[in-house]
Parts: sequence; C-alpha cells; structure tokens
Amino acid sequence: MPSPSAPASPARKVAVVGAALADCGRVDEATPYSLHAQAARRALADSGLDKSVIDGFASAGLGTLAPIEVAEYLGLRPTWVDSTSVGGSTWEVMAAHAADAIAAGRANAVLLVYGSTARADIKAKRRTSNLSFGARGPLQFEVPYGHSLIAKYAMAARRHMHEYGTTLEQLAEVAVQARANAAHNPDAMYRDPITVDDVLSGPMIADPFTKLHCCIRSDGGAAVLLVAEEYVADCAKDPVWVLGAGEHVSHTTMSEWDDFTVSPAAVSGRIAFERAGVRAQDVDIAEIYDAFTYMTLVTLEDLGFCAKGEGGAFVEKGRLTLTGDLPVNTDGGGLSAQHPGMRGLFLLVEAVRQLRGEAGERQVHKAGGRLPELAVASGTGGWFCSSGTVVLGRG
Repeated sequence: MPSPSAPASPARKVAVVGAALADCGRVDEATPYSLHAQAARRALADSGLDKSVIDGFASAGLGTLAPIEVAEYLGLRPTWVDSTSVGGSTWEVMAAHAADAIAAGRANAVLLVYGSTARADIKAKRRTSNLSFGARGPLQFEVPYGHSLIAKYAMAARRHMHEYGTTLEQLAEVAVQARANAAHNPDAMYRDPITVDDVLSGPMIADPFTKLHCCIRSDGGAAVLLVAEEYVADCAKDPVWVLGAGEHVSHTTMSEWDDFTVSPAAVSGRIAFERAGVRAQDVDIAEIYDAFTYMTLVTLEDLGFCAKGEGGAFVEKGRLTLTGDLPVNTDGGGLSAQHPGMRGLFLLVEAVRQLRGEAGERQVHKAGGRLPELAVASGTGGWFCSSGTVVLGRG
C-alpha cells in the first residue's frame, strides 16, 4: 500500500471504497458529532482500510471551524480539506473536488462525512426551523413577501404546471413511488403505502404542495471514502469508480433566476455526463435530491432522462419504482426514507450500495438479473441555487 504522503502520478482513477450510514430516523440519544463518528467508523470498516490512510477530509454544517472541528473530533489531521457549503448539493460538489484532488495527486484518501440531529433538535426545542433564510444582503428584498424556502419551490412548481400542463397527480406520483421503494427499505422512516389521493388530500403546506409532497425530517449521518486507484487492491470490496462529476450555481434571489422550470442540474448534469463519456440513457439508476416532489421531476428533465416539459408524463406508470424503467431514489429518498438536512451524501451511499449489489430487499436488477452498471447521484441546494452531479460505475 502506498504511503499517504507518497507522491503520485497525475490523472489517477478515483474510486469509492467505503460507504455507510449512521443510525437514521429517530435517534434522540445521539449528537451530531456522534453521528459523524459513527458514519465515519462504518465507512472505514466497509472499506477495509486503516484510518491512517486518510489524508483528506470534507465536512460542512457543523462546528465553528468546519471541517477542522469535526476532523479533530474524529482524530484526523488531514493535509487536504474542503468545507464547501452549497446546501443539499454540497456532498456531490465535495465529491467532485475530492476526486479532482486525488486524480492530481494532492490527496490519496478523502473522507466525506455528515451528521445531523435535525429532528431531535426540534423535538427537544434546541432550535427552530429557519424558513426565511436571511434578512440581510440580497435576500432581504424577498423576506417581506414571505418567500420561505418551501414557497420558492412551490412557485417554481406552479410555473412548470402553467408552462407545460404538469398536473398535481403527476407530482403526487413522485411521492407515491418513493414510498413504494421505501417499503423495501427496513431503515426507512415511513414504509406504509400511500396513494395519489392520499397525497392530494393531505394538509396544504404551500400551494400546490400538501404534506406528502414535502420531505420528512429525521436524524442521521452518512460517510463515503474516496481513494486513488492504488489503494483498491487493499480494500475489502469491489470499487465503485467516479466516472465524471459536474457542479453549477444559479441564483439566490428568485428575481435572478432566469427560468423557474430549469434547475442548475441542466448544467452540472451535462458536464458530468460529458466527463464520464456516457449519456443519460445509459444510466441504470438515479439518486436525486427530493426535498419536494417537483425537485425530482424537474431534475429528471434537466439531466436528460426526458425532454423539457415531459417530466410529468415520464414519472407516471411506476417508472421510478425498483422494477420501473428508471429506478429513482431506491431507498425511498428524502420523501420517505430519511432527510436530516443536507441529504446529498445519502444519495452517494445508496448509489454505491446499489452498484455493489448490497441493497437487500430493494436491490435493483436489470435484464437477466445483472446488477446495475451505472448510477447518477444529483444533489440540489437551496431553492435550486446549486447542483452537483456525480456519475458512478462498476466497470
């Protein structure tokens, strides 16, 4: 095994060799730090590598000097760090940065880790939700109009409905199929089946979103370990290769968003697919950030799985379920499985598990019983403010 500080040749291949979740759902006794540590230990154990190989660390959302404070808690002294924080897409963007650093020889093994007690904190009244997201800077001009985060997503959904005839029933299908996938995930918070009528008849949160159009709130943590190709032979399991990644930022002020029906995934996805040398049509499974049903629908369009405006029809007829044409959010997603805050890292963990054939009852199989070959994880941050897309493959 090479020394963590050994010089390396450029353009090395990069693989995910460790992926794990901390305890998720209702974890009242945990702290964000303990969830970080639990996820990190499990990911390292999953890789079969020793902690001493880690020379890169990426974390965001916790600590006064993130990621330094979390690295210290984990007993790490990295020589490469990243604390990029761009909302839910943070982890796909960090994975892209880590892969670039490893390929260029600036790091050899980078740990990405996240943990949050978002649900327990609310229950214990340790904090309250921030629905305005800023009364200073450019955002201050929207605050008087009540532009909460969900209202911004709701406006975008309404625009898509107006522009392309997308229906409430089609948006509801996203939630119904996410729950159908969650039914096969023993760790999902919500597994009981729901119907389109259940979604439509729920309490209104922000028109057109009823409660079941919105993600759940949970506790939880996740971690992945990316390494240079030289380390793969010493790992416990087959690698999942990072084939391509892209990132893009759009806006924070709604008036600066050119088109409510186009997310920044239209750019990050194009870049990621071009770098991977594949097309959307080649992808077997997709893990897509789904804080709200509209996010899934519009991201599918923008990644190229269907044409702009055709997302409503695309998500019908069970296409997103484990046995559908394009299984999406195979663990149940943020709508049913878990959503502790910035959920992008959970997308990467689930994609890795599916490509390895480790997803248990929810494992996707293609024709002839073969495992999926290609997966895409695409995270969205803010209110379609940022996007990170990563293409992963077994081959």
